Amino acid sequence: MKVVWVVAGALITPDFKVLLSRRPEGKNLAGFWEYPGGKIELDETPQDALCRELKEELNITVVPEHLEPLTFASFGYKTFHLVMPLFVCRSWQGIPVGAEGQKIDFVDAENAGLEPDKYPMPPADDDLSDCLRLWVKRHKKKEAV
Repeated sequence: MKVVWVVAGALITPDFKVLLSRRPEGKNLAGFWEYPGGKIELDETPQDALCRELKEELNITVVPEHLEPLTFASFGYKTFHLVMPLFVCRSWQGIPVGAEGQKIDFVDAENAGLEPDKYPMPPADDDLSDCLRLWVKRHKKKEAV
């Protein structure tokens, strides 16, 4: 089975909202909400790929040093196996917009992945949400002190 390497970013605002992006019609898994990102090219690190993808998809600038590795998903779809590292990003330049026509929304990061009726996610992204919610709880507690 083919292994596909992609990278995803959890863009977290100071008030702990996370950006989700809705996959547009015509793409695989259209209509599902996901953490933005995309394929890692052969000559790229995951961090460089995420910075490039965030520029292309959301018209924002992120530097690799602002990406904190959090977790990864390893998920078998019918025709390929997906490996997807997730990075947390709390600093970027610009205002995110759906540069490829996709809808975007900032949602409460403590509820990421817990609103399947409103924000259905692909299984691999859903797996990442559990770890992200724990990260948010830990950081909210630290910042409250």
